[in-house]
Amino acid sequence: MTTATGTAPAGTPRTSPAPATTPTTRTARTAAPSLPSLTGLRWMAALLVFGLHVHNFGYFGGTAGRIATWAFGAGGTGVSFFFVLSGFVLMWSARPGDRAPAFWRRRVARILPVHLVTAALALLMAWTLPRMAMPTLSQGLANVLLLHSWWRPWWQTLDPVSWSLACEAFFYAAFPLLALLLRRLGARGSAALAAASLLSVLVLAWADAHHWFGQPLYSFPAARLPEFVLGAAVARLVLLDRWRGPGLEGSLALAIIGYFLVPQVTAGYPATTCTVLGFALLIPAAAVADLHGLPSLWRHRRLVRLGELSFAFYMVHLLVLRAGTALLGVKPRYGFVEGLTVTAVAFTVSLALSWLLYEKVERPARRLLLRRRGGRKGAAPVNQ
Repeated sequence: MTTATGTAPAGTPRTSPAPATTPTTRTARTAAPSLPSLTGLRWMAALLVFGLHVHNFGYFGGTAGRIATWAFGAGGTGVSFFFVLSGFVLMWSARPGDRAPAFWRRRVARILPVHLVTAALALLMAWTLPRMAMPTLSQGLANVLLLHSWWRPWWQTLDPVSWSLACEAFFYAAFPLLALLLRRLGARGSAALAAASLLSVLVLAWADAHHWFGQPLYSFPAARLPEFVLGAAVARLVLLDRWRGPGLEGSLALAIIGYFLVPQVTAGYPATTCTVLGFALLIPAAAVADLHGLPSLWRHRRLVRLGELSFAFYMVHLLVLRAGTALLGVKPRYGFVEGLTVTAVAFTVSLALSWLLYEKVERPARRLLLRRRGGRKGAAPVNQ
């Protein structure tokens, strides 16, 4: 998970739409215009993942459980949304003439502090709570270095959701070359690359469903790269003022339809095929709405604020749910009222901890790590 300006926010993102800009003036700016709607959408994706994990932990039984399955059984596609969004915002905010080491330094400052703190919390929980496996030294090192998703037996070491950060780390490594390629391709080349990325997702999903590979592709960083590339290619089209996709309402409808089609395909990576097109349309539609001052629910200041907390929320919520098993047991399968109550408690604790992580770890650590070579003043950050 990254920020839409390519750097972490120095403060609260603007909640008013940025003025429309021409492609020429936009690329010449010191910072790309703020896109607060993407911040609000970020929170919704994190909420889908939270709902999936509540469902997986079996908080609801009977009819309530079937409703939870219907609503959040496809919540894992929220991670796919993050991957597409990551490519979009990094390309949107890429600085002309930026050197790869400076870019990588900003990305490390963005994700590593929260990752290390949640990994330490997960280690403490493994040490003190029942039913939590203690990782080996090699597993722990692989997790800290964000390499664990490359080998299936390690992919959920310590804080399980950190597998997606290992994918992001791979994306960040490839991004400077991808940005250079997209700047040289132009609009037609960027559109072709977007189409090729979509086709790659379809081919990989078919291969995964037919077990062509030695391990499932869901958590394998190289298999998730097309989603990131798709987001970056779409961002390039918006930057060039050549995006011609549907508006915010139409793209949201397509994304929702795709989400509820997920149960019709093989579980795991193939679910990406149902939602990736809708996500690839929704993200630029939200960006265009902000650029041109069009109505957008996702620009609401409370959603923007929650979007700021979404990375920390994503990283801590599963640890809260895991800790809850010490009190609730495994898959308690409550009725609707009881299940809703424990879900509300887990959500509240996760949100409070995410605020603490954001205000006391993420922001101060980022300022410290970037203090000497900080981003340019006046950048208008947009969280992803």
